[in-house]
Amino acid sequence: MPCRKGTKQTPQSMIEEIMEEHRQGVTRKELAEKYDKPFGTIKAMIRRENEKKRKVATGIAVKKKGRPAKDCVAREEDRIAELRYKLTRKDYRIKQLETENELLRDFLKETGRG
Repeated sequence: MPCRKGTKQTPQSMIEEIMEEHRQGVTRKELAEKYDKPFGTIKAMIRRENEKKRKVATGIAVKKKGRPAKDCVAREEDRIAELRYKLTRKDYRIKQLETENELLRDFLKETGRG
């Protein structure tokens, strides 16, 4: 749901403060009262930041929303995250193929063809 016209965006520094306090055990309701924001906004903010953290941990690049600028160059972090994701996928595929080979080898031994 889009924000109302004229609503100020929350600065990233404040979001980081909120996330740090939430990690220390402050409830969402207390954070909403302290920062004078609706409870739903704080809840969505925490959910959004946790989702970003999960994506980075798995190696998926977190992309900015909207159309990129004309002179936009891919950020170094995005490229690193993308490469890390590709490497994990390749490692997984290699392991999968090795397991498949082992199963086929065992099957051939059992049937007496190998």
